[in-house]
Amino acid sequence: MLTSGEVMQLIGSLVWLLAGVGVFIVGMNFMGDALEKSAGSGMKSLLEKISNNRFSGVGIGAAVTAIIQSSSATSVMVIGLVNAGVMTLMQATPIIMGANIGTTITGVLVALKNDYFNMLMYLLAFAGVMMSFFKKEKIKLIGNLCCGLGLIFVGLEVMSSEQAFGNPLVENMFTNVFQTIDFPILLILVGAIFTGLIQSSSAATGVVITMVGTGVLPLNMALFIILGANIGTCITALIASVGANANSKRAALIHFTFNTIGTVLFAAIIWIFKEPVLNLLVSFFPGDDQMSLQMRVSAFHVIFNVTTTVLLLPFVKQLVKYSCTVIKDTKEEAEPFTLKYVDERLLTTPPIALMQVKKEISNMLELVEENIHLSFVSVYDGSVEHSERIQKNEEVIDFTNRALTQFLIKLTANVEESDEKVIGAYFHVLNDLERIGDNAENFHEIGVEMLEKDIIFSDTARSGITQMREKILRMFEISKAAFEQHKKEELAELTVLEEEIDVMEKKFIAGHFARLAEGNCSADVSPYYSSIISGLERVADHLVNVGFSIVDPTGSQKVDS
Repeated sequence: MLTSGEVMQLIGSLVWLLAGVGVFIVGMNFMGDALEKSAGSGMKSLLEKISNNRFSGVGIGAAVTAIIQSSSATSVMVIGLVNAGVMTLMQATPIIMGANIGTTITGVLVALKNDYFNMLMYLLAFAGVMMSFFKKEKIKLIGNLCCGLGLIFVGLEVMSSEQAFGNPLVENMFTNVFQTIDFPILLILVGAIFTGLIQSSSAATGVVITMVGTGVLPLNMALFIILGANIGTCITALIASVGANANSKRAALIHFTFNTIGTVLFAAIIWIFKEPVLNLLVSFFPGDDQMSLQMRVSAFHVIFNVTTTVLLLPFVKQLVKYSCTVIKDTKEEAEPFTLKYVDERLLTTPPIALMQVKKEISNMLELVEENIHLSFVSVYDGSVEHSERIQKNEEVIDFTNRALTQFLIKLTANVEESDEKVIGAYFHVLNDLERIGDNAENFHEIGVEMLEKDIIFSDTARSGITQMREKILRMFEISKAAFEQHKKEELAELTVLEEEIDVMEKKFIAGHFARLAEGNCSADVSPYYSSIISGLERVADHLVNVGFSIVDPTGSQKVDS
């Protein structure tokens, strides 16, 4: 029995141990956030290269995970992209496999821990804190990165100190616990549960490596716990797939299945060939010093993830087919519309979210332009042939405006100051495109109503409308190129066209009233003609705003309409 003093000492050591784990996780998050923000453009370019090539998919998954230091976060992001329809299951599966390789970097860093390395990391953490007081955003990001990396090793040192694992009472307690559960399946279960609770396989691996380094946990037991951690890390992705579409759930299932197959395979090998496996790891890293003990676990973690990926990569099609068999397509009562490229799960990775928002707005721009084209079929001949298509497009345009606005409001809280200006520009573009869509719908309704009332434009009136329409279509080309590709060369022409349309509006309205006075035009035409001419002028104003939005996010070029 323990005395009351020993009980208090044990509780104090456990609190110290938990504090170390907490500091380690905070450091991981700090470093991951800083890497993600500083390498945001790099992640964008990586994900833009998504293809059906399995090897490039593995590379992308490993690189993105190395950047954000979390395979769980990568998996959640992939599920978001699959749910948004941006990525297929065939593309997502190799990326998930690569994420498991990318997450091993943290374990290697942890294994390198020694007194000299620790001292350097502590100084790095202090330097990072000092850099956070600078006003320049880039220096702050570097400071957060240094601080996070330093805190990882501060947490590790706290865990391995005399007050935590160095306490004989704690060591005896863990020794007794591990002797009780010294069975592979139980050890795998411990690793899975522990990782699921702290939502980080990197942190779980770091704790296991530290325990091996301090002698609290034997290597043969640590290997099974590491295997369990790889199953536990799937919990985050499984949770993220709740409420998502069938493909997203399949992506989460593939992640879980992939890690489970690898775990079962390696558990069987270690269970049957325990001595040869342990001897092999010892031969790679001989010696009984702390770094050698830790590197054995880290090396096993790397070997496990790389080998599992190599073995299962040829079976991507089979994994996808299996997931489709288990999770059937269901006829869900879904919303009438969904965003094509954006998913709420992408809020955790702002650079990727912004990239997807831009794609969504570009899609909205296409629909708006299509409605402008179709509406003038009605203006010219009163046709109702495209009424259903125009109405459907308009509903999608309105939905996209509302849904993206809500998404951007949520995203604003997570982005850097420089991206806030981009988000502000996106708000304006959404508003401008929605207004253009309203005008297109109005043009269509005018054409249909004129046909019903047997009213037609004179040749002169029709000619004026056609001239303005042609300039509007040219403005669409320039605005799209400026928004999607940042092409500035033709923006001067955009301004000239808008000014020409202003002049044409006044000229054509004046000409129309002159024809009315001369009796050459029916008064019944007036409200329709004036509405179309004024509407085209407003469309031109909105297109100028769209064209200058990204080039001039401050809105100084904005045209009131």
